[in-house]
Amino acid sequence: MAARNSPFFDTATTLGKLVAFFGISALCGVLAAGLLVPVAAAAGTAASGSIEFFDELPSELERGSLATPSKILANDGSLIATVYEENRQPVALDQVSPHMVDAILAIEDDRYYEHGGVDLQGIVSALVSNATSDNQRGASTITQQYVNNVIIDTNRQNDKEVVFSGDKDYGDKLREMKLAIAVEKELSKDEILEGYFNIVPFSGTTYGVQAAARYFYNVDAKDLNIAQSALLAGVVNGTTYFSPELNPDRSLERRNLVLQRMLDTGRITQEEHDAAVATGLDLQLTPVSSNCVGAAQAPYFCDYVTRLVLNDDSFGATEEDRNKLLRRGGLTIKTTLDPAFQAAAQTAVNETANPDTTDAEIGHSMISLEPGTGKILTMAQNTRYTPELADGNSVQNFNVDSYQNGDPNKPLNGLGGFQPGSTYKPFTVAAWLDSGKTLNTTLNGSKRTYPVGTRWNASCFGGAYVSTTEWTPINYGDTNYKTTTVLDGLANSLNTITLAETRELDLCKFQEMAFAAGVHNGKGSSGETEMLEINPPSTFGGGGDASPMSMATGFATFAAEGLKCEPIALESVTGADGTEYRVPPQSCEQVMRKEVAQGVNMATQRVMTNGSGINLQVGVPTAGKTGTNDTRSQTWFMGYSTGMVTASWIGNWKANASTMSDKLIGGRIYPEIDGSLIAGPSWKNYIQRIAGQYEAKAFANPPASMVGGTTPPRASTPPPRANTPVPPPSPPASPAAEQKPPAGDNNGDGDGNGGDGNGNGGDKEGEDGGGDGDN
Repeated sequence: MAARNSPFFDTATTLGKLVAFFGISALCGVLAAGLLVPVAAAAGTAASGSIEFFDELPSELERGSLATPSKILANDGSLIATVYEENRQPVALDQVSPHMVDAILAIEDDRYYEHGGVDLQGIVSALVSNATSDNQRGASTITQQYVNNVIIDTNRQNDKEVVFSGDKDYGDKLREMKLAIAVEKELSKDEILEGYFNIVPFSGTTYGVQAAARYFYNVDAKDLNIAQSALLAGVVNGTTYFSPELNPDRSLERRNLVLQRMLDTGRITQEEHDAAVATGLDLQLTPVSSNCVGAAQAPYFCDYVTRLVLNDDSFGATEEDRNKLLRRGGLTIKTTLDPAFQAAAQTAVNETANPDTTDAEIGHSMISLEPGTGKILTMAQNTRYTPELADGNSVQNFNVDSYQNGDPNKPLNGLGGFQPGSTYKPFTVAAWLDSGKTLNTTLNGSKRTYPVGTRWNASCFGGAYVSTTEWTPINYGDTNYKTTTVLDGLANSLNTITLAETRELDLCKFQEMAFAAGVHNGKGSSGETEMLEINPPSTFGGGGDASPMSMATGFATFAAEGLKCEPIALESVTGADGTEYRVPPQSCEQVMRKEVAQGVNMATQRVMTNGSGINLQVGVPTAGKTGTNDTRSQTWFMGYSTGMVTASWIGNWKANASTMSDKLIGGRIYPEIDGSLIAGPSWKNYIQRIAGQYEAKAFANPPASMVGGTTPPRASTPPPRANTPVPPPSPPASPAAEQKPPAGDNNGDGDGNGGDGNGNGGDKEGEDGGGDGDN
C-alpha cells in the first residue's frame, strides 16, 4: 500500500520538523476547541469551522469480535490442531503479570491513568522533542493505540482498507483522538488496558500478550518476569524492527531502554533493573503450528473436519462466513477421533509403507468406524500432509470421497476411492441370503465359460442383461474349480462360485444392497450420492471406485447386523462466546435384515479361519475380506469385530491401472501382490497395538435355516499361494528378490482370459473378466 504522507511534512528535514510542529499544534487547537472549550464557537469563523469539522468525525468505535484461534480436539479432549488467522489467546487483566503492566505503561503511556484518552501534555512534549532533536517520540496514548488496533482489526474483517501508523494523515489522527475520548467514556481504564493487551500484535501472526508470552518464553502472561515483560513491551513499538528473532541486538537494546524507563518512573528498583539488564534474551520460542499442516495428530482427519465445517451452512450463510468463523471465531470442535487408535493406525501405516522407503505413487490409508454409531475413530495415511511438492507429500485425503454427498459445491479434498475388488463379494452373499437361499447351498464352480448371448436376470436392465462378450472367470492360482458351498466360496474368494451365485440372482440386487449399506461411487459429482455402476461383468467386483470410508460404512452395516450409520466426525462445536452450533446428528437406519447380516458375518469369519485371512487372526472374534483388482494396482483388507470396522487400503494412487508388483513398498518389492499380503498384515499390526481396547464379542449366528444343511468342516489348508504373508515392517528385499513376478505366476491375468477386461475391481482371489480374484 502506498504511503499517504505528504513530502511537505517530512520530518527528516528541519523545515519539515517546524511544519510538523506548527501543523500538529494547529490540530491540538482544533482538539481543544472541539472538546475542551466548545464555547469558542462564538469567537470567530476559524474556530467555528474547526469545531464543525471535529463534530463531523465519528464518535463511536465499531468493535468486532477479536480473532481467536479455533481448536479441533479428539474425543478425549487432546489437541488435534489449532486453526487460526491470528494466534490470540484472550486473557483478563488480572491474568497479566504486574511487571508486564508496568513495562507497557512505562514505555508507552506513563500518564495513562491521568488523561482522558488523549494526552495533550504528551503531544506537546513529543512535538518539542521531535522538532528539536533527532529522536522521534510518539504521542499516542494506550487508548489511542487500542482504537487504532480495533480499527485495523475491524477493517480486516470487513475487507476494508487498512491504514497503518506510518501512512496516516492528520485527519486519521484526529479521528483516532476523538474515538479514544469516546472509548474512555464507555469503558473503564482497566477494561481498555485489558482490550489493549489482547489485541496488540507482538510478532507475525502472534497477537495479544498471552500468545506472545507462550510464543517467546513458553510461560503464561501472568508469570512473565521483569526482563521478559520489558522485552515484550519493547517489541510492541515495532514487531519486525525490534523482533528478538530477526534483530536480537536491537531487541536487547530496546528491552534495556524499557527497563530504564521502568526505573525512571519508579516501577522497579535499581537492584531489579541491574539484575534484569544483566540477563540475555533467554528466548524459549514455542510456535503454535497453524492449521492442519501443523496438526499435533491426524492431519488428514483435521482436513476432513475443516471441510465439514466449510460445507455446512450451520456455520454461516456463505463459505466466506464459515471460513471466517473457523479461523477467527475461537471454535472448540470436539470430534470422534480416538487418539490411542489413531496413533496405532498411523504407526502401522508408517511401518508398512513409510514415504521415505516407498515409491511416491504408492498410497496406504486406514480408517476405522464404530458400528452402530458411525463414529470415525481413525484416519491414517502414509503421506506427509504438506502442500510442498515432493515425493511422499500430499494434502489429498485417500480415505474420503471427492465431494460430500456427491455435491460438487462441497469438496472434501478426497481422491474419491479405488476399485474395491473382492471386498465387494460379501454383498453378493447378502443378496443371496436375502433372496431366501442358504450358505451351505452347493454350486458348480467348475463352470468357467459363459458364452456370448448368455442371459442374466437384471431388473435395472429391463429384466435381463445379455452378454455381448464371453466371460471366463479365473480363480486364484487357476485352481479350485470345484463344486462347493457359498460359504466356502467366499472364504476362499472363488470367482467361479461368485459368478455361479449371480446366475441365480438379479444382477442389480447386490448393487442395491451395497448402496443401501453405504457403499457408493466416491467420485460422484451429480449432486447426490450415486450407486456404483452396474456394468457386467465387473458387477460382482463393484463397478467403479469406492472410498475407504464408504467401504468401512458398508462393512459396519454387517457388523451392526444390518443397521447402517452414516459416518460422523463432529461431536460438538462451541463458539468463543458460548454459542452451541448444530452438528449433524447420528443417523442410523436398518437397511438389511438382521439375519442376513448375521449370515454374511458367518461367511466373513470363515475368511479368517479357512481362507485368505487365515494368517491375520488376532485372538478375538473377527471377520474380514481381502480384495485386489485385476492389475494389482489396488489392494484391500476389510477387518472387523462387533465394535470396530477398519478399511486398510494400499494402492497406486497416481496411476489407477498400474501394477504395484514392481514398486518399492516399505523398503521392499513384493513379487506377489494381494490384499492378504500387505494391506491385511498392516491391519493386523494396528489391531495388535490396541488389544483389549475395542469391543470384540462373539458374532451372533444366523438362523439355522439360513445356514442350511451341515456346515462343512474347515479346510485343512488355505488355497495355494505363491508366498506366505509376512506382517510388515519387513527389511528391504535382497537384490535377488527385487524382480517382477515371472510369467505364469499365480496372479491371475485380470483380463478374464476372454472377458472384456473391464473387471473394475478384480481380486487376487482368482480373477475373471469381471475383475476379481484375491486370496
